[in-house]
Amino acid sequence: MALRDLSGAVDFGVLDRMTGGDDAIAEEVLGLFTEQAAMWSAMLEPKTDGWRDAVHTIRGAAAGIGAGPLAAICADAEIADQALAAPALDRVRTALDTALADVAAWRHELMLRSLRG
Repeated sequence: MALRDLSGAVDFGVLDRMTGGDDAIAEEVLGLFTEQAAMWSAMLEPKTDGWRDAVHTIRGAAAGIGAGPLAAICADAEIADQALAAPALDRVRTALDTALADVAAWRHELMLRSLRG
């Protein structure tokens, strides 16, 4: 699939290999990522207990769908000193938003593809 509006935040080849090229499975995985991102986002506050756990979870999920830049930013944030948590979490939120935009574009393409039969 060639999508002109992707930022490159997600390498969908990773997802394609993981799902064996099955668009239905890819849609399911991306849907779960999108739904869970809302839950994780609520925990991305330095004063919230468990923000490191949320970042760790995002890191693993991001790697699973091919969002390498997000996974790398999460890896850095996960080990950040508490005093640097706020800017690190800002970077995580920005990278997550970018990855989610790419995921939305990809899911749209998958939907169009399924309509074409």
